[in-house]
Amino acid sequence: MPAASVQRFSRFLLCAAVLAASFPLAAQDAAKPTTFLGTVQSLSGNNITVKNDSGATMQVTVQDNARLLRIEPGQKTLAGASPFSLSDLATGDRVMARGSANADNTSLAATMLVAIKGADIAQKQEKEREDWQKRGTGGLVKSVDPAAQAVTVSTGAGGARMITIHATPATVVRRYAPGSVKFDQAVKGTLDEIKPGDQLRARGSKSADGASLDAEEIVSGSFLNLAGPIQAVDPSASTITLTDTATKKPVLISVTPDSEVKKLDPAVAQRIAARMSGAAKRPDGSPAGAAGGPGSGGAGAGPSGAGAGHPGGGQTGEGQGRQGPDFQQLLARAPSVTLKDLQKGNMVIVVATEGHTPASATAVTVVAGVEPMLQASTSASQALLSSSWNLGGGGEGGGGGEGQQ
Repeated sequence: MPAASVQRFSRFLLCAAVLAASFPLAAQDAAKPTTFLGTVQSLSGNNITVKNDSGATMQVTVQDNARLLRIEPGQKTLAGASPFSLSDLATGDRVMARGSANADNTSLAATMLVAIKGADIAQKQEKEREDWQKRGTGGLVKSVDPAAQAVTVSTGAGGARMITIHATPATVVRRYAPGSVKFDQAVKGTLDEIKPGDQLRARGSKSADGASLDAEEIVSGSFLNLAGPIQAVDPSASTITLTDTATKKPVLISVTPDSEVKKLDPAVAQRIAARMSGAAKRPDGSPAGAAGGPGSGGAGAGPSGAGAGHPGGGQTGEGQGRQGPDFQQLLARAPSVTLKDLQKGNMVIVVATEGHTPASATAVTVVAGVEPMLQASTSASQALLSSSWNLGGGGEGGGGGEGQQ
């Protein structure tokens, strides 16, 4: 055989060998299962529409031979999981579907479905909220001592009260990432990442005098406190642009489905403003305390109310003195509004996480109707809202994702 022919034949054999070797790999990739975690939006027979936390949806078809297992919220393994019938699945349940997905990853033939009841998730979240309220504390970080595993935070009236948070190797430490507004978006962190000026909440066992807390869990983040007039509202893009009073610069704020947007009743805003200026009177005619005193919330008063996704709250009894409900309670009772209800020129206070680009932020809480408060004191108004950050598991699932991977 001529040399040229030998070379061509050798190249042919080499190509054939490469192609033959690639077929098993391609088959292996095609057979690799896809996992999709989310919340059930609708059901029809064995067809389920599931939406994940990023907003993507998957059309899941449960195969006849699929393995169906139910676990409890927070369960980390399938040990102890119990079989269930597909007819028992309901809208709002948290599911993990595993099987073969189509090419564009919009539908999935599930051979395994792991579920958590939505009602069980809500019950667990409520218990956690109560525990945060009972055994939680928080405020602004004043100092961090990683060697001693201790963090000192200021809370209480005007931030004058100091509490030392003690951590152990068993303490769960989480940190908010830029752009995140939900607790279940917080990632594992260390005390080294916590800096003075950060917001921090912890829950655990308090000392008898309340001056220290042995933490079981610590959640921290660098949050922005913004206040000023709205320059533009774009409901289609879910953004508002405001001019921050402190910097005099515009900030583009993204409002996500997890952001809280509230509007205070004018009478409520006036009462808070009067309290800030010291003009409010007790029934006996004596002046009420200034902003930050009992009944006014303050920098560690806790996330806004006890609404869904806000398990926090100040120490038991704080902010509920003779001067009436604290700001967080008032905020929880305030009606929620949409961006369409906000207009250019409205004054707002915003607690936000840093955005992915300069001069941008992602809103945790937006409060409108605050003109009287800002006129009385911008800094005091911001302090009232400074701990209104979302510590909850979020409306969809909470800890339901754990144990399903």
